[in-house]
Amino acid sequence: MRQLSTALLLTAGLGTRLRPLTEVRAKPAIPVAGQPMVTRIIRWLAGAGIADVVLNLHALPETIASIVGDGGQLGVRARYSWEQPEVLGSAGGPRQALDILGADTFLIVNGDTLTDLSLRPLIEAHDAAGALVTMAVIPNPRPEHYSGLHVADDGSVLGVVPRGSVVPSFHFVGVQIAHSHAFAGAPKGRPSQSVGGVYADLIDARQGSIRAHICEARFWDIGTVADYRATSIAFDPSKKLSLPASTVLAPGAHVVDSIVWDDVVIGAGATVAGCIVTDGVRVDDGAAYSDAILMRGEGGRTVATPLKPEGE
Repeated sequence: MRQLSTALLLTAGLGTRLRPLTEVRAKPAIPVAGQPMVTRIIRWLAGAGIADVVLNLHALPETIASIVGDGGQLGVRARYSWEQPEVLGSAGGPRQALDILGADTFLIVNGDTLTDLSLRPLIEAHDAAGALVTMAVIPNPRPEHYSGLHVADDGSVLGVVPRGSVVPSFHFVGVQIAHSHAFAGAPKGRPSQSVGGVYADLIDARQGSIRAHICEARFWDIGTVADYRATSIAFDPSKKLSLPASTVLAPGAHVVDSIVWDDVVIGAGATVAGCIVTDGVRVDDGAAYSDAILMRGEGGRTVATPLKPEGE
C-alpha cells in the first residue's frame, strides 16, 4: 500500500450557519474542548503519516494562520492557498491549490467536521478501485436532515439523493482521496463544486470514476451553534467545559455550563450560565448572562445574542 503524504484542508468557507461565532473566528479556528478544530484535524493527519498540508484561506484567514503557522508545532509542513476575492468552492478550491500541492494523488479533508476515520483502509480501497476520487461514507444517519450519495453495489457513486428521500443513501464524512486529474475540468480561479458539479460530469463520462468507501467512522458535524455546543461537550473528557488558562475569574464570579474562548475576563460577582463566550470578552462586575453568545463589541462592551434552540 502506498503512503500518501499530502493533504488539502478545506478551510476557506464562510460558516454562515454558525454565525455570529464565525464573525469572531473562521469556522476551522473555533475551539472544541479547548483545541481549535484545525489543530485537531492536523494532529489527526500527522498521526496518520501526512507530512505536507495545504490549507485554503478566505474568511478571517489570520485566525487560522495564527494557529497553524508553518505547521511545525503540529508535526507537518503547512502552506496556504489564497482564495480572493471569493470562495472558490469544493472543486474550485482544489483546482486553485494543485500547483501548491504538487502531488498527483492527495487527501482532501473538510476543515469544519471532525472524524475518527482510519485512513489506511480508505487508501487501500482507492488503490484497489483505480478511481479518480474515493469518498469515505457511512450509511446516512439522518436522511431527513442530510442529503446523501446514491451508491451502486460495486461502490460507484451514481449521484445525490435529496434530503428527505426514502431512497437509501450514504453520508460523506468529509475525507476523500483524489487524483489531480479529477479537477482538470474545474475552471481555474472561478467557483465550482465537486458533488453535483465536477464529480457529476465525471460520473456521466465514466461510471466508477467516483467511488465510495463505506466505513464505520464516527463524525461530528458542526454546522450550527447547537451542533457546536453538543460536539464541545462530547469532546470534553471532564464533561465540565473546563476554562482556558487565559480566563480571568474575579472574586465571586461564576461560570456554569458555558464554553469560554481565549482571553476572557469575568468580573467580580458576575454570573455566566449556559453561554458561549468568545475571544476577548470582558463581563462587567455583577452582570448576569444566561443562554447567550457573548461577543466583544465596540469600546470593549459585551454584546449578548440569545442562543436559539436547535432547528430555529
